[in-house]
Amino acid sequence: MAAAVTVSERDLRTLVGIVSDDRGDLPEHGLPPSLLGDLRDLIPSDFVTCLGLDSSRQEQWFGQDVAAGDGDAAAEVTPVSPDGQEGFWDHFWASEPCSYPDRTGDLRSVTKISDFYSARQWHSTGMYHDILHPAGIEHQLALCLPAGAGPVAGHGRIVRLFYSRGPGRDFSARDRALLVLLRPHLHQAYLDAERRRNATPDLTPRQWQVLRLVAAGHTNAQIARRAGVSEGTVRIHLHNIYTRLQVSSRTAAVTRAFPDCLA
Repeated sequence: MAAAVTVSERDLRTLVGIVSDDRGDLPEHGLPPSLLGDLRDLIPSDFVTCLGLDSSRQEQWFGQDVAAGDGDAAAEVTPVSPDGQEGFWDHFWASEPCSYPDRTGDLRSVTKISDFYSARQWHSTGMYHDILHPAGIEHQLALCLPAGAGPVAGHGRIVRLFYSRGPGRDFSARDRALLVLLRPHLHQAYLDAERRRNATPDLTPRQWQVLRLVAAGHTNAQIARRAGVSEGTVRIHLHNIYTRLQVSSRTAAVTRAFPDCLA
């Protein structure tokens, strides 16, 4: 019989705060950075990572990372180089901790690397040798959040949260228990973020006109001619659109405003 795990009253109060806080820092993808920061503080680790992984297409559609010592710094969406992704996917299916949710369909379990391998076995894997060891990672605690409805849904698309540590002690039963308790609330937080991201944007008629022309592939000069304004005015409209949509590029603005047009 497994030993009982005790969660302290302080832990429970912290959990309530994490799931109850009203967070206004909605990123382009993933979870609010302030939430990731709170999760990092809940379970000591070198860093907390939130990734959108698509095993069917072998691609990462977003990545967020908060390291220990970041303080209140925002968790930026961090691009991964094509070479880095290729190396990761070369080892993905052979790595039992990585491919477990995709192989089994189990998206509820909170897992550790040590659930699958001894230290010696882990150190002999390609995933450890080529990907995680160079990053200083020895231990990971992971949970999955189904991508849910909307433009990011689809077979093989799973949002994953990783706690990572270097050499030293593995994650404890208490650490796992806290994430088991939090998982349904984190799933709801992700779905809420998706609903907010995909709500109809509050844009002016002129901004909608400009954005539709952007979506059709027109340049600023072409948009200016069609709208009867200067290129400088088009740039101002785009800046205001980015601000309202909380994005930083033309592609992201189109994706945010017209999610149903995505393949």
